Order: sequence, then C-alpha cells, then structure tokens
Amino acid sequence: MEIYPIGTIHTGFSTLDDCPPTPGLKDGTARIEVFAPFRDGLYNFSAEEVDVLYWFDKAPRDRLRSATPHDGVERGVFAMRSPHRPNPIALSRVRVIKADDTGLTVDALDCLDGTSLIDLKPVRINRNTVGKK
Repeated sequence: MEIYPIGTIHTGFSTLDDCPPTPGLKDGTARIEVFAPFRDGLYNFSAEEVDVLYWFDKAPRDRLRSATPHDGVERGVFAMRSPHRPNPIALSRVRVIKADDTGLTVDALDCLDGTSLIDLKPVRINRNTVGKK
C-alpha cells in the first residue's frame, strides 16, 4: 500500500489544544492547497460539500484507547474521532466556500496547520455550475 500527499491543509492551528474536536465547531476557514502536479484534478470542481482525507502525522499510532475530551470517558479509537489510531487517516466532511485552480477554501477543519492532504471526494455537486468555467 502506498499513500502520498497531494496537498497541504492550512488551518492556523499550531497546537492540538487549538484544534476543534470536530470540524465546524470553531469559527473560521481552512485553505486546502493542492500540489501543482494534482491541480488538474480540480477541473470543473463544483461541490457544495467535500470529504477531506488527511494524515494525522503527529499522532501516536500505538494507542487503541483514549479518553474523549468532551466527557473524559475512555473509549476504543474506532469508537471516536481520536487522531490516535493505527493508521492516522482522518476524514471530515466540510462545506466548500470557494474553489479555484489551486485548491479549496472550506469551513474550519480539525487539524494542525501544514497537515498533509490525502484526497478530496465531492459530496454534493452543484449541477448548475458543472461545465461552466
């Protein structure tokens, strides 16, 4: 299996304490920058929402249990959105604010500034704008 970054996510969050526990719980936006070799994949992008897959590279991979920050209850990592997991792959669905030739501006994401982008999957496509550039 081979996974490589296709871009970088800019959030402005420099510590885990700055990050919201779930996307959209803090005001603000995130900028998803797609690297130049992959930008053609944005051609005719017109989704209203997008699933963003990203890599929690600073999270420990040896934990299978963790306490949730909102209630302190210990749970298995597959029972919560913890970044501490065997494969630190994150998935968040966010509203697209703006799309351009270099990336997307979306609602605030729950990751550190500079997090590696793995993939983008459109959720709701605005059919009225497809093919109109």
